[in-house]
Amino acid sequence: MPEAIEAIEALRRDPLPLRGRTALVTGASRRAGIGHAVARRLAAYGASVYLHHHVPHDAAQPWGADDPEAVTASVRAALGDPEAVVVAGPGDLADPDAPARLVDTAAAALGGRLDILVANHALSGSDGPLDAIDAAMLDAHWAVDTRSVLLLVQAYARLRGAQPPGTTGGRVIMMTSGQDIAGGMPGEIAYALQKGALASITRSLSTTLAGAGVTVNAVNPGPVDTGYATGSSHAAIAARFPAGRWGRPDDPARLIAWLATDEAEWVTGQVLDSEGGFRR
Repeated sequence: MPEAIEAIEALRRDPLPLRGRTALVTGASRRAGIGHAVARRLAAYGASVYLHHHVPHDAAQPWGADDPEAVTASVRAALGDPEAVVVAGPGDLADPDAPARLVDTAAAALGGRLDILVANHALSGSDGPLDAIDAAMLDAHWAVDTRSVLLLVQAYARLRGAQPPGTTGGRVIMMTSGQDIAGGMPGEIAYALQKGALASITRSLSTTLAGAGVTVNAVNPGPVDTGYATGSSHAAIAARFPAGRWGRPDDPARLIAWLATDEAEWVTGQVLDSEGGFRR
Protein backbone atom coordinates (compact mmCIF):
# COMPACT_ATOMS: atom_id res chain seq x y z
CA MET A 1 0.00 0.00 0.00
CA PRO A 2 2.70 2.62 0.80
CA GLU A 3 4.21 2.02 -2.64
CA ALA A 4 0.82 2.60 -4.28
CA ILE A 5 0.38 5.85 -2.34
CA GLU A 6 3.84 7.02 -3.40
CA ALA A 7 3.01 6.25 -7.03
CA ILE A 8 -0.18 8.29 -6.82
CA GLU A 9 1.63 11.19 -5.16
CA ALA A 10 4.14 11.18 -8.01
CA LEU A 11 1.28 11.83 -10.44
CA ARG A 12 0.20 15.00 -8.65
CA ARG A 13 1.59 18.29 -9.92
CA ASP A 14 3.60 20.59 -7.70
CA PRO A 15 1.86 23.98 -7.76
CA LEU A 16 5.32 25.58 -7.85
CA PRO A 17 7.28 23.25 -10.16
CA LEU A 18 10.13 25.74 -10.56
CA ARG A 19 10.56 26.60 -6.89
CA GLY A 20 14.25 27.18 -6.20
CA ARG A 21 15.17 27.41 -9.91
CA THR A 22 16.67 30.45 -11.61
CA ALA A 23 16.03 31.75 -15.12
CA LEU A 24 17.37 34.29 -17.59
CA VAL A 25 14.84 35.56 -20.14
CA THR A 26 16.21 37.76 -22.90
CA GLY A 27 14.16 40.31 -24.78
CA ALA A 28 11.77 40.79 -21.86
CA SER A 29 11.43 44.52 -22.35
CA ARG A 30 7.74 45.09 -23.16
CA ARG A 31 4.62 44.13 -21.24
CA ALA A 32 2.99 43.35 -24.60
CA GLY A 33 5.77 40.95 -25.56
CA ILE A 34 6.38 37.21 -25.37
CA GLY A 35 9.44 37.64 -23.13
CA HIS A 36 7.37 39.36 -20.46
CA ALA A 37 4.72 36.64 -20.62
CA VAL A 38 7.37 33.92 -20.33
CA ALA A 39 8.99 35.64 -17.36
CA ARG A 40 5.65 35.97 -15.58
CA ARG A 41 4.91 32.27 -16.10
CA LEU A 42 8.32 31.22 -14.79
CA ALA A 43 7.92 33.53 -11.80
CA ALA A 44 4.41 32.21 -11.11
CA TYR A 45 5.83 28.67 -11.16
CA GLY A 46 8.26 29.63 -8.39
CA ALA A 47 11.45 30.61 -10.26
CA SER A 48 13.68 33.61 -9.65
CA VAL A 49 14.04 35.51 -12.93
CA TYR A 50 16.52 37.88 -14.53
CA LEU A 51 14.96 40.05 -17.23
CA HIS A 52 17.18 41.27 -20.06
CA HIS A 53 16.11 44.34 -22.00
CA HIS A 54 17.48 46.59 -24.74
CA VAL A 55 15.30 49.69 -24.73
CA PRO A 56 16.99 51.43 -27.72
CA HIS A 57 15.82 48.62 -30.00
CA ASP A 58 12.17 49.05 -29.05
CA ALA A 59 12.41 52.83 -29.07
CA ALA A 60 13.39 52.66 -32.75
CA GLN A 61 10.35 50.51 -33.66
CA PRO A 62 6.81 51.72 -34.48
CA TRP A 63 5.47 50.26 -31.21
CA GLY A 64 7.99 52.18 -29.07
CA ALA A 65 9.70 51.30 -25.81
CA ASP A 66 8.16 50.29 -22.51
CA ASP A 67 9.29 51.25 -19.00
CA PRO A 68 11.72 48.57 -17.74
CA GLU A 69 10.73 49.25 -14.14
CA ALA A 70 7.06 48.68 -14.98
CA VAL A 71 7.94 45.45 -16.78
CA THR A 72 9.94 44.27 -13.77
CA ALA A 73 7.15 45.19 -11.37
CA SER A 74 4.65 43.22 -13.46
CA VAL A 75 6.81 40.09 -13.33
CA ARG A 76 7.52 40.56 -9.64
CA ALA A 77 3.77 40.72 -8.97
CA ALA A 78 3.45 37.20 -10.42
CA LEU A 79 6.02 35.58 -8.11
CA GLY A 80 4.73 32.34 -6.70
CA ASP A 81 7.51 31.82 -4.17
CA PRO A 82 7.97 34.61 -1.60
CA GLU A 83 11.69 33.80 -1.46
CA ALA A 84 12.17 34.21 -5.23
CA VAL A 85 13.42 37.44 -6.76
CA VAL A 86 13.12 39.34 -10.03
CA VAL A 87 16.06 41.37 -11.32
CA ALA A 88 16.43 43.27 -14.60
CA GLY A 89 19.28 44.71 -16.59
CA PRO A 90 20.19 46.04 -20.05
CA GLY A 91 22.36 44.57 -22.75
CA ASP A 92 23.03 45.12 -26.44
CA LEU A 93 23.45 41.55 -27.67
CA ALA A 94 24.84 42.75 -30.99
CA ASP A 95 28.07 43.22 -29.02
CA PRO A 96 29.92 39.88 -29.24
CA ASP A 97 31.08 40.19 -25.62
CA ALA A 98 27.61 40.95 -24.27
CA PRO A 99 26.16 37.40 -24.11
CA ALA A 100 28.85 36.05 -21.76
CA ARG A 101 28.61 39.19 -19.60
CA LEU A 102 24.85 38.83 -19.41
CA VAL A 103 25.00 35.20 -18.31
CA ASP A 104 27.58 36.04 -15.64
CA THR A 105 25.56 39.04 -14.45
CA ALA A 106 22.31 37.08 -14.30
CA ALA A 107 23.88 34.18 -12.43
CA ALA A 108 25.49 36.53 -9.90
CA ALA A 109 22.19 38.32 -9.34
CA LEU A 110 20.36 35.02 -8.83
CA GLY A 111 22.65 33.45 -6.27
CA GLY A 112 25.48 32.19 -8.44
CA ARG A 113 23.65 29.71 -10.64
CA LEU A 114 21.43 29.62 -13.69
CA ASP A 115 19.04 26.76 -14.46
CA ILE A 116 16.91 28.07 -17.33
CA LEU A 117 17.89 30.11 -20.38
CA VAL A 118 15.12 31.45 -22.61
CA ALA A 119 16.66 33.22 -25.62
CA ASN A 120 13.64 35.24 -26.71
CA HIS A 121 15.28 38.38 -28.13
CA ALA A 122 15.44 39.19 -31.84
CA LEU A 123 16.14 42.09 -34.18
CA SER A 124 13.05 43.66 -35.75
CA GLY A 125 13.12 45.57 -39.02
CA SER A 126 16.25 46.07 -41.15
CA ASP A 127 15.04 43.38 -43.54
CA GLY A 128 13.18 42.73 -46.77
CA PRO A 129 12.65 40.38 -49.73
CA LEU A 130 15.53 38.84 -51.68
CA ASP A 131 15.97 41.82 -54.00
CA ALA A 132 16.10 44.32 -51.12
CA ILE A 133 18.45 42.74 -48.61
CA ASP A 134 22.12 43.66 -48.45
CA ALA A 135 25.19 42.58 -46.51
CA ALA A 136 24.52 45.01 -43.67
CA MET A 137 21.03 43.58 -43.11
CA LEU A 138 22.34 40.02 -43.16
CA ASP A 139 25.15 40.84 -40.75
CA ALA A 140 22.84 42.70 -38.35
CA HIS A 141 20.40 39.80 -38.11
CA TRP A 142 23.19 37.26 -37.83
CA ALA A 143 24.75 39.16 -34.93
CA VAL A 144 21.55 39.49 -32.89
CA ASP A 145 19.30 36.62 -33.94
CA THR A 146 21.85 33.81 -34.18
CA ARG A 147 25.38 34.62 -33.04
CA SER A 148 24.27 36.10 -29.73
CA VAL A 149 22.00 33.11 -29.03
CA LEU A 150 24.81 30.62 -29.61
CA LEU A 151 27.16 32.67 -27.45
CA LEU A 152 24.52 32.77 -24.71
CA VAL A 153 24.19 28.99 -24.87
CA GLN A 154 27.98 28.64 -24.81
CA ALA A 155 28.30 30.84 -21.71
CA TYR A 156 25.39 29.03 -20.06
CA ALA A 157 26.97 25.63 -20.79
CA ARG A 158 30.27 26.74 -19.31
CA LEU A 159 28.49 27.97 -16.20
CA ARG A 160 26.58 24.69 -15.90
CA GLY A 161 29.84 22.81 -16.37
CA ALA A 162 31.06 24.33 -13.13
CA GLN A 163 28.09 22.84 -11.23
CA PRO A 164 28.52 19.65 -9.15
CA PRO A 165 28.47 16.37 -11.12
CA GLY A 166 24.97 14.98 -11.66
CA THR A 167 23.27 18.39 -11.60
CA THR A 168 20.06 18.17 -13.61
CA GLY A 169 17.17 20.45 -14.46
CA GLY A 170 19.06 22.57 -16.99
CA ARG A 171 16.90 24.03 -19.73
CA VAL A 172 17.61 26.00 -22.90
CA ILE A 173 14.71 27.27 -24.99
CA MET A 174 15.29 29.19 -28.22
CA MET A 175 12.75 30.87 -30.50
CA THR A 176 12.09 30.27 -34.19
CA SER A 177 9.39 31.80 -36.41
CA GLY A 178 7.83 29.16 -38.62
CA GLN A 179 10.31 29.90 -41.41
CA ASP A 180 10.45 26.21 -42.35
CA ILE A 181 6.67 25.79 -42.71
CA ALA A 182 4.81 26.07 -46.02
CA GLY A 183 5.30 29.46 -47.63
CA GLY A 184 8.25 30.49 -45.50
CA MET A 185 8.91 34.20 -44.90
CA PRO A 186 9.78 35.66 -48.33
CA GLY A 187 9.41 39.24 -47.10
CA GLU A 188 11.92 38.79 -44.26
CA ILE A 189 14.81 36.89 -45.80
CA ALA A 190 17.52 37.95 -43.33
CA TYR A 191 15.36 37.20 -40.29
CA ALA A 192 14.11 33.87 -41.69
CA LEU A 193 17.66 32.80 -42.52
CA GLN A 194 18.90 33.32 -38.98
CA LYS A 195 15.85 31.78 -37.32
CA GLY A 196 16.26 28.80 -39.63
CA ALA A 197 19.81 28.43 -38.40
CA LEU A 198 18.55 28.19 -34.81
CA ALA A 199 16.02 25.52 -35.76
CA SER A 200 18.75 23.60 -37.56
CA ILE A 201 21.22 23.71 -34.66
CA THR A 202 18.70 22.69 -31.98
CA ARG A 203 19.38 18.96 -32.22
CA SER A 204 23.16 19.42 -32.30
CA LEU A 205 23.03 21.57 -29.18
CA SER A 206 20.75 19.10 -27.43
CA THR A 207 23.22 16.31 -28.08
CA THR A 208 26.11 18.48 -26.92
CA LEU A 209 24.45 19.36 -23.61
CA ALA A 210 22.69 16.09 -22.84
CA GLY A 211 25.59 14.86 -20.73
CA ALA A 212 25.33 17.98 -18.58
CA GLY A 213 21.70 17.27 -17.73
CA VAL A 214 20.44 20.08 -19.99
CA THR A 215 17.62 19.86 -22.50
CA VAL A 216 17.59 22.14 -25.56
CA ASN A 217 14.42 22.92 -27.51
CA ALA A 218 13.11 25.63 -29.81
CA VAL A 219 9.60 27.05 -29.98
CA ASN A 220 7.82 28.56 -32.96
CA PRO A 221 5.09 30.77 -31.45
CA GLY A 222 3.38 31.55 -34.74
CA PRO A 223 1.80 34.99 -35.21
CA VAL A 224 1.47 36.54 -31.76
CA ASP A 225 -0.28 39.85 -31.15
CA THR A 226 2.44 41.96 -29.55
CA GLY A 227 1.20 45.24 -30.99
CA TYR A 228 3.01 45.29 -34.33
CA ALA A 229 -0.04 44.78 -36.59
CA THR A 230 -3.17 46.92 -36.79
CA GLY A 231 -6.23 47.51 -38.94
CA SER A 232 -7.06 45.29 -41.89
CA SER A 233 -3.81 43.32 -41.68
CA HIS A 234 -4.57 42.44 -38.06
CA ALA A 235 -8.05 41.24 -38.98
CA ALA A 236 -6.80 39.24 -41.96
CA ILE A 237 -4.30 37.31 -39.83
CA ALA A 238 -6.90 36.68 -37.11
CA ALA A 239 -9.21 35.11 -39.71
CA ARG A 240 -6.56 32.51 -40.54
CA PHE A 241 -6.69 31.01 -37.05
CA PRO A 242 -9.43 28.43 -36.39
CA ALA A 243 -10.14 30.25 -33.12
CA GLY A 244 -10.60 33.54 -34.99
CA ARG A 245 -7.98 35.34 -32.94
CA TRP A 246 -4.25 35.96 -32.95
CA GLY A 247 -1.96 34.11 -30.61
CA ARG A 248 -1.52 35.91 -27.29
CA PRO A 249 1.88 36.20 -25.59
CA ASP A 250 0.82 33.77 -22.88
CA ASP A 251 0.02 31.07 -25.47
CA PRO A 252 3.67 30.25 -26.25
CA ALA A 253 4.64 31.23 -22.70
CA ARG A 254 2.68 28.28 -21.29
CA LEU A 255 4.57 25.85 -23.50
CA ILE A 256 7.93 27.43 -22.71
CA ALA A 257 7.24 27.35 -18.98
CA TRP A 258 6.28 23.67 -19.21
CA LEU A 259 9.49 22.89 -21.09
CA ALA A 260 11.35 24.43 -18.14
CA THR A 261 9.78 22.01 -15.64
CA ASP A 262 10.80 18.48 -14.71
CA GLU A 263 7.73 17.20 -16.57
CA ALA A 264 9.56 17.98 -19.82
CA GLU A 265 12.83 16.26 -18.91
CA TRP A 266 12.36 13.68 -21.72
CA VAL A 267 11.80 16.32 -24.43
CA THR A 268 14.95 17.64 -26.09
CA GLY A 269 16.25 18.46 -29.55
CA GLN A 270 12.78 19.46 -30.75
CA VAL A 271 11.36 22.43 -32.65
CA LEU A 272 7.81 22.78 -31.32
CA ASP A 273 5.04 24.73 -33.05
CA SER A 274 2.64 26.61 -30.79
CA GLU A 275 0.48 28.46 -33.26
CA GLY A 276 -3.13 27.40 -32.73
CA GLY A 277 -3.62 25.72 -36.11
CA PHE A 278 -2.68 28.84 -38.07
CA ARG A 279 -3.59 28.32 -41.73
CA ARG A 280 -0.94 29.48 -44.18
